[in-house]
Amino acid sequence: MSPQEIQSIKSRFGIIGNSSALNYAIQIAAQVAPTDLTVLITGESGSGKESFSKIIHQLSTRKHGQFIAINCGAIPEGTIDSELFGHEKGAFTGAVDARKGYFEVTDGGTIFLDEIAEMPLGTQARLLRVLENKEFIRVGSSKIMKTDVRVVAATNVNLMQAVEKGRFREDLYYRLNTVPIFVPPLRDRGDDVLMLFRKFTADFSERQRIRPVQLTEDAREVLLSYRFPGNIRQLKNLAEQVSILEEERTINGRSLLKYIPDAQRSSLPDVFRDGQSQDFNERELLYKVLFDLKRDVTELKKLFVEMAQNGAGDGEILRQHANLFQGVTDEPVNFSENHTPTRYLPVSTTATPPATPNVFSLDPSNDSSFVDVTDESEDESLSLEKKEKEMIIKALRKNGNKRKNAAQALGISERTLYRKIKQYEIDEE
Repeated sequence: MSPQEIQSIKSRFGIIGNSSALNYAIQIAAQVAPTDLTVLITGESGSGKESFSKIIHQLSTRKHGQFIAINCGAIPEGTIDSELFGHEKGAFTGAVDARKGYFEVTDGGTIFLDEIAEMPLGTQARLLRVLENKEFIRVGSSKIMKTDVRVVAATNVNLMQAVEKGRFREDLYYRLNTVPIFVPPLRDRGDDVLMLFRKFTADFSERQRIRPVQLTEDAREVLLSYRFPGNIRQLKNLAEQVSILEEERTINGRSLLKYIPDAQRSSLPDVFRDGQSQDFNERELLYKVLFDLKRDVTELKKLFVEMAQNGAGDGEILRQHANLFQGVTDEPVNFSENHTPTRYLPVSTTATPPATPNVFSLDPSNDSSFVDVTDESEDESLSLEKKEKEMIIKALRKNGNKRKNAAQALGISERTLYRKIKQYEIDEE
C-alpha cells in the first residue's frame, strides 16, 4: 500500500500520526478489510483500537450493514448472553417479552467486541459456535438461528497468558486471532505525541472560542519523555486541562508538569514493551513492587549467610549493607564499628546460650536454631496484597472515587476493580 493511500485512510478516519508502527497497523487493517476474516486487535487501553475496527468495517463489503461496538467488560455476567444472543419471553425473571440480541440485529454487518478477555467462559463457548457455524440459540430457546456477522475483537491483555491461566478458551483464541493487529502505545510513536497535542488543543480552542496554547521546547521534551499509561485518552484530557486552566498561552515545562500525575510517572509498570503485550491483571499491577521486594530479600539472605560465616565481623558487615535497613524506622540507620543492632536483626550476642532455642541464632552448625530464610512466601504475599490495596485506594482518591477513571489509571477493567474493592473491603466514601 502506498503512503498516499495510508494518508487517505488517516484523513478519512481522523487518525493523527506518522510513526511506522501506526502506519503498519493501518496497512494490515486495510488489507484484511475486504475479506470476512476474524480480526484480533491488541494494544493498551486508550491507544485507539476502536478506530481500527471502524476502518475494517467501512472498507469492507459490509459497510452498508450495521456496525455495533460492545464493551464486554461493561456488561454484567448474568445478562451478557441475553445482550449478545437475545432471549425468549419468560426465559428468566424480568423477561416479559422476547428480545433480539446483537448477533441477530447486526446480521450482515460487523460486531466489535472490546475487552474480549472479560467475556465469561460460558459466553465464550456460545461465541465460538457463532464463529465456526454462523449459528446461535437465544436464551431460553432450543431453536437454532443463523447469522452472517463479522467479528472484530480487541483486548489490552495477553490472551495466551489468559489461556494458560484458564481464563480464556484456547480454541476461541485461535479462532479470533486469524489476523492480528497490534496498535502501538503512544509512548512508542515518537513525535506523534506533539501532533496529537496540537490537534486536541486546536479543536478544544475552536469549540470554546479561546486562543490555542503553544508549547516551549522544554514543554515538548516533557511530553516526549512522559510514558502516558492512559495513551491518547490521557493526552486529550491533558491538552484540554492545560487549554482551559492556564492563563498564559505559552506553556513551559514547569507549567506542564503540574498536569502530569507523579504516581503514574514513577510507579505504574509498562504493560507493553517492544511490541509484545503482557497480561495486565490485578496481580501484575504489583510487578514493580514484587521485583523490589525480591531484590531486598535476596540481599538479606546473602547478608545473613555472610554474617554466619564471619561471626565477629557482624558490625562491619551490617555497616556495609546499611542501605537495606533504611526506612525501618523514622531515624537514619547508622551502624558503629562494634555495634550489632538487635533492634533490626535480633542476633544473640550473649556468651551463654539461652534456656529456650534461639530461633535467630546465626550459627549454621546448630541445626535446631538455624532459620531457613527462604521460607518467606506467605509474608511476601501479604506485603503484596497490602501494596495492591494501597495503590487501588490511591487511584480512587485521585479520581474522586470514580471507579471507571480509577480503573483506567490502574490499567485494569472496571469489573476487576470492583472485585478488588470488595475483596479488600475498601471504603469508597
